[in-house]
Amino acid sequence: MSLKTSIEYSEVLTTLDWVVFFIVLLVTIGSVIYGQLKKSEEVDEENEKANFLDLLLMGRQLTLPLFIATLVATWYGGIFGVTKIAFESGLYNFVTQGLFWYVAYILFAFLIINRIESYQAVTLPDLIGKMFGPNSAKLSGVFNFFNVLPIAYTISLGLFSQLLFGGELWINMLGGVIIVIGYSMMGGFRAVVFSDLIQFFVMCLGVFLILAISVGTFGGLGFLQENLPTNHFSLTGGYPISTTLVWGFIALSTLVDPNFYQRVFAAKSPKIAKKGILISTFVWFCFDICTTFGAMYAKAVIPEAASDNAYLTYALQILPPGVRGFVLAGILATILSTLDSYLFLAGTTVSYDLVPEKHKGKAVLHHIGVASVGLLSIVMALVFEGNIKTVWKTLGSYSAACLLLPVMYGYLFPGKIKDRQFVFACVVGVIGTSYWRNATHTGFWANIDELYAGILCTTLALIIGFKIPVLRRN
Repeated sequence: MSLKTSIEYSEVLTTLDWVVFFIVLLVTIGSVIYGQLKKSEEVDEENEKANFLDLLLMGRQLTLPLFIATLVATWYGGIFGVTKIAFESGLYNFVTQGLFWYVAYILFAFLIINRIESYQAVTLPDLIGKMFGPNSAKLSGVFNFFNVLPIAYTISLGLFSQLLFGGELWINMLGGVIIVIGYSMMGGFRAVVFSDLIQFFVMCLGVFLILAISVGTFGGLGFLQENLPTNHFSLTGGYPISTTLVWGFIALSTLVDPNFYQRVFAAKSPKIAKKGILISTFVWFCFDICTTFGAMYAKAVIPEAASDNAYLTYALQILPPGVRGFVLAGILATILSTLDSYLFLAGTTVSYDLVPEKHKGKAVLHHIGVASVGLLSIVMALVFEGNIKTVWKTLGSYSAACLLLPVMYGYLFPGKIKDRQFVFACVVGVIGTSYWRNATHTGFWANIDELYAGILCTTLALIIGFKIPVLRRN
């Protein structure tokens, strides 16, 4: 089979593809409306606090199937970034975007869930505030805000829309984000969860079909070995070990990822959260196998294709009519399911974690937060020039370098770190990471990533904090 390195996507799609594509979208919209109706049934006009808890955490009634669906679906909005790495570097993608993260998920399930149960927190900054103090809560709210800015997923949605309909990237990003803002406001976290449920099944089946048809069409591992560079089967992809390990530290930022905490806080019990994370890890493993090898087939068959969209270009040429529409809907589902979760959580950060106490818990502020974060994400996507990998590495480096160590120390030694010590360590970490990122380095120092510099600064600041009496007072 001879495939083209570039195609006009709209010309490849048949009427059947569009019908299937829009049916899936309508089912997703129906799930959002269902979530809104479920919310309306449970609204108590006299209890604003309970209603806000329902808006943010679905009233802490998240069951195991819904927990798995929303957690899995939330993690793959950057599918164009993942498949680009796999197209360019093969198994390196599975290690850096898969294996390292599984370790972090399992650590979260076994080391963290039981430790946070007693705090009955609503958000990650709320939890940190209860662990360390109010200043720590505000600072972690700022970290949270930048960590959940859905820049990479705004780019992914814009690229997807641009490939189908043409036009400028920013216009496609703006149109897509406005739609997601609308339904994210409609039914709160409940609407996000029910839309994730549909998107979970569509996205998983979609990437599986691409890999299955690839194997059936071209053959198995032998075909890939004959047609791919040797580096595509190297776990480091030809990069230095130090560069590869950076992704390991970024993966550990899952331990301070607000999306993870939100779903754990929303679960009906810690047992459901723990079991849900372990099952989700297995699903992620299967999904990563499909996307990594699917992109490697694309590299083997159309090696000269643009890596940003090679996976989709390849998939639309090997899939039969009807299935193309379903897979397109699946790829869109992976983007939307993450974008809506991040937008919603960013709105939560604004309306719950960063506002003064007297305004906390007001739904209208949450809606303003969602809208403002969506528009800011478009601006930041243009600043990063549409580079998803750079977005992940930049924002992930700050979380892993500055927030991770103090929080983990707080879990291991409750009450040992005071409010001022936490703030001091995080601020020093930010300064160290930012300096190293922007300074010019030569020789040996040129190979030291800013994440390592940030971790070192945060660690030293924690140690120094124990020696300065004024920092040891709350």
